[in-house]
Amino acid sequence: MVRPADTARREVLPLSSDLELRRRFMVVDAPIRGNLRFGRLLEALDKLAEETALAHARRADPGARVVTAAIDNIRVRHPADVNRDLVLKASVNFVGRTSIVVGIRVEHDADGADHIASCYFTMVARPGEEGAKAPPVLSPLEYEDELERARRDKAVRNRERFREQRSAALDPPSPEEYALLAGLHAAHDEADFDQLLVSDLTTSSWERTYPEQENVPRKIFGGVLVRKAYELAAINAESVTPDRPVVVAVNRINFFRPVRMGDKLHFLSRVVYTGRTSVCVEVNIERISLDRTVKALSNACLFTFVNVDADLVPQPVPAVYPTTYAEDARYLAAFRRNMAHLKFKKGIRGR
Repeated sequence: MVRPADTARREVLPLSSDLELRRRFMVVDAPIRGNLRFGRLLEALDKLAEETALAHARRADPGARVVTAAIDNIRVRHPADVNRDLVLKASVNFVGRTSIVVGIRVEHDADGADHIASCYFTMVARPGEEGAKAPPVLSPLEYEDELERARRDKAVRNRERFREQRSAALDPPSPEEYALLAGLHAAHDEADFDQLLVSDLTTSSWERTYPEQENVPRKIFGGVLVRKAYELAAINAESVTPDRPVVVAVNRINFFRPVRMGDKLHFLSRVVYTGRTSVCVEVNIERISLDRTVKALSNACLFTFVNVDADLVPQPVPAVYPTTYAEDARYLAAFRRNMAHLKFKKGIRGR
């Protein structure tokens, strides 16, 4: 019998004492609040999730491998202090036929008093032998207390919510949503229109992958891709925020296809929606094989930022205006996610 507690792993990032490590995790060399490089943290979290899932998969197959399939619903609850240690606590929350959901809690102190973020990674087990088709038969988990069952249920709800959101994205606009989009398009015709167009709020970059980034054989570590995607998204968010964007959520990162050594990567980031103080940014990563015969989407990422002042108090952001059907669809999907999150928060407060 394997319990979630048997899969637990703990890692400490000693930012308070390791000056070199602290500098690698700093956004700027200045005493500002929330001065932690979130992209670096994402990279560390992905590695810990991989190690946690791999240890469980190897109970069934000593040579098993795991790859990241998705990062879902990371909520940043409090700003991290780059001068204090970060404690990362991971455990397997749910096991499917080939999937392993790893939950990670990020704290400042071992006693859990300062809860920074909660994270959920879906890993997929692969057979250890080269060319083998059947994945390992994973050991199921036994849940013995309420906390373990609550974490399992949350992992299941996250999976179901993603399926619902993916299905809802195909639904036509409601009358209220249609009126919202129509109002945004009608504004274009005003004589004094001088607002931000979604089509102008994009940025991109190119990267080459190298052998030093190899993780599983001939494939690149996903944490590197996630970090680069986040960093580009943060730069893109600055094109909208009058003050400073700080991340509040990783809504979803999907890993569609592996990236191999030698691939050329095209990162395309676009602002898709703004709320009262929030900015939603989408980043797609396209891989082009070394021999240039394969071109495919490898990752799709969604991040939400909030515009804040020096004291991390949320500040207003300008509205953005879609023009095309594709921009309407991305705007509407982000609007629905935002409304669902606000409804969820209201429900929690009302309990």
